[in-house]
Amino acid sequence: MERNEYLDLLKQNVLNENLIKHCLAVEAIMKKLGEYFKEDINKWGLAGLLHDIDYEKTKDNPEKHGLESVLILEKYISDQEILDAIKEHNEMLGFERNTILSKALFCADQLSGLIVASTLVLPSKKIQDLNTESILKKFKEKSFAKGAKRENILLCETDLNIKLTDFIQIALVAMQEINNFIGL
Repeated sequence: MERNEYLDLLKQNVLNENLIKHCLAVEAIMKKLGEYFKEDINKWGLAGLLHDIDYEKTKDNPEKHGLESVLILEKYISDQEILDAIKEHNEMLGFERNTILSKALFCADQLSGLIVASTLVLPSKKIQDLNTESILKKFKEKSFAKGAKRENILLCETDLNIKLTDFIQIALVAMQEINNFIGL
């Protein structure tokens, strides 16, 4: 399947536009991280794009989130590393994240939400006006964007060996490059 076909598959399973935008943002971040680690950017992007494909089906049963995704995707994706990363991004399942892909998805998922929230409090509400320093400042405010788990984002330093500032910069640039697709 081609990327556009995977996007269609996502849209068949996810109706919420904001959730689709979230998946697009995580895809962009994962592609940049794949580039950073000299990995297959299409593979990494695909993991980001499809990581929440089951979210609407499992929102009332979060302990199934990721597992349902694998059931949906195993018909289309034979790469076990992608399927494992998608399953492992839900910490409620208790799976260990053993690959760099899995660890990157786990961190990127949370950071995308913090970046969106940081954008929406700007007077312009434009991601192009956001900078790494502003996100870092918001990162330190525990009451801001409470849903963005700082401890998960901070694993970038130990699990990915990327300084938090650099990780935020990579993700911000990735999201700025697709601002028209994510409405920011």
